[in-house]
Amino acid sequence: MFDFFKKKKKVSYDVTNLSLKDLDVGFIFDYDMKSWVVKEVYKYDWGNNNYTSEYKVDSGDEVAFLHIADEVELGISLSKPIRISKIGETITDEIEKNEKPPRKIHFGEELYCLEEDAAGYFRDLSKETEDWEELVSWEYLNDEATKVLSITQWDIRNIEASAGLILKEYQFSNIIPSE
Repeated sequence: MFDFFKKKKKVSYDVTNLSLKDLDVGFIFDYDMKSWVVKEVYKYDWGNNNYTSEYKVDSGDEVAFLHIADEVELGISLSKPIRISKIGETITDEIEKNEKPPRKIHFGEELYCLEEDAAGYFRDLSKETEDWEELVSWEYLNDEATKVLSITQWDIRNIEASAGLILKEYQFSNIIPSE
């Protein structure tokens, strides 16, 4: 009854022309014949006013991470976490010893080459804190640049990996806001 008096969240998108850049918690979109719901939103700061967004998305039977880089054209990937040991038994030792992983990695019967490495900051926008966490990230692509493999180091011993697909904006449809 008193919802009328509650402050509404300011809408910063055009509901008649939604794109992946407008995603927020609760948004729904279609991809690969499934509807996905945005559960969490993350922001990365790579320095020099270079920011990327990541969304934890859920289709009901799987959870993935949609990464959006808004550059000249949208850079889009959909990845799932993998155990770092799946990349190689010695990968964590190599990162600790050399402060970086190898330039080429064999994973899932494919060769991935280092495409980009960057140090930056991460923030979970769904949390009430303004804290940013430091990270170093290495991004690998297969020969066709259709698959991505990422390694992220949060601190000396906290290293994570994910693998997924490079996608195009036209592969997504029916973007619906949360309200």
